[in-house]
Amino acid sequence: HSVEKPYKCGDCGKSFYETSSLVVHQRTHTGEKPYKCGVCGKRFKLSSKLNRHKQTHSVEKPYMCHECGMS
Repeated sequence: HSVEKPYKCGDCGKSFYETSSLVVHQRTHTGEKPYKCGVCGKRFKLSSKLNRHKQTHSVEKPYMCHECGMS
């Protein structure tokens, strides 16, 4: 296993194993949020964050509060 991180951010110097990780990281510098909610228009840097957000518009509530037990 190689510990080399060949993909380096030109803004801050942080290095990554994969180009995709570098691309996502660079959004912290650019502020780019390419994933947009079709319901409310809120934007996200990661598609996974958009997918989780979409649950707020759904009747289905898969996440339960650990304090009160409500979803």
